[in-house]
Amino acid sequence: MKDEPVATNLLTKLDSAFIRKEPFGLVLIIAPWNYPLNLTLVPLVGAIAAGNCVILKPSEVSKGTEKVLAEVLPQYLDQSCFAVVLGGPEETKQLLEHRFDHILFTGSPCVGKIVMAAAAKHLTPVTLELGGKNPCYVDDDCDPQTVANRVAWFRYFNAGQTCVAPDYVLCSPETRERLLPALQNAIARFYGDDPQRSPNLGRIISQKHFERLQGLLGCGRVAIGGQSDESERYIAPTVLVDVQETEPVMQEEIFGPILPLVSVRSLDEAIDFINRREKPLALYAFSNSTQVVQRVLAQTSSGGFCGNDGFMHMTLASLPFGGVGNSGMGRYHGKFSFDTFSNHRACLLSPSGLEILNEIRYPPYSNWSQQLIRWALDSQSCTLL
Repeated sequence: MKDEPVATNLLTKLDSAFIRKEPFGLVLIIAPWNYPLNLTLVPLVGAIAAGNCVILKPSEVSKGTEKVLAEVLPQYLDQSCFAVVLGGPEETKQLLEHRFDHILFTGSPCVGKIVMAAAAKHLTPVTLELGGKNPCYVDDDCDPQTVANRVAWFRYFNAGQTCVAPDYVLCSPETRERLLPALQNAIARFYGDDPQRSPNLGRIISQKHFERLQGLLGCGRVAIGGQSDESERYIAPTVLVDVQETEPVMQEEIFGPILPLVSVRSLDEAIDFINRREKPLALYAFSNSTQVVQRVLAQTSSGGFCGNDGFMHMTLASLPFGGVGNSGMGRYHGKFSFDTFSNHRACLLSPSGLEILNEIRYPPYSNWSQQLIRWALDSQSCTLL
């Protein structure tokens, strides 16, 4: 948090130059329902650490957590520094009519546009953590069971209701045929022969989302799973094949335990497929070849990237979390949270005396003085003049 000294040039050699991190002021945090504690408290900690006051808006969909946060947080935090606002879309809309100094929103791109439009009326900066269609490329040069274990784990974690979960797998038809039995084996080992009875598989958050996911089960052909139970809002870990790019399951973020396998003929085709779609929040590549993983990394763009693993990059506070393009803007987690909620103020303190040393700066400018100024500024690669 302390002032960060920076280098000076010859014209400012006697001055003190530094970056001061100061709070923006009042921050609005609009949190989602799928990780209602983590995605509420992590940005809250960063905003308060940076010295801001916070208006916290938990999701009304996760009603139990919303209620607990409103009751418990005032017992531990100074209530002059934060407030919890309860309610649904109408209350959120009313909040957005007010002026804030920074807004962090986690949710869908559709709602993110609404938040950004509201913020623009006050020129309020925003951090948008949005979702998207996260690709997962699986190379022919892979052990199918290793890939299946890792993909099944982070696709069906939290019943697939994770913004960085893989939304589809790209692989060759040959790899698909090797991957299907391996995925079936991984699902059986993780959740048993009857996943509905497994204590390790969650349920869909609401009836609305359950009905949406049931509709997606009609896309392509069900190769694994496909069962559902409306009374429990249960959807089995499912793998779809023969899906078309134009079908809903390939157009909208799935946010459920459904994994489409899409066939491509080559790595080039996979990269082209990824790049003609919106930039994702996360991208995954599996291969025994380091060159293949590095090529996917070099020739695509995403908020985060993992080679030969799932969303383990999310466990590192040393890495920033955030999207790019349609999947969001801005970064937080760890020190990045503090930076996101801080104004990095450029400061220079000059001595009040020694005015004779400044004469070179003032007109009229001779050829000699111009050359001397350019030389002094070029010592720090200044491009101002």
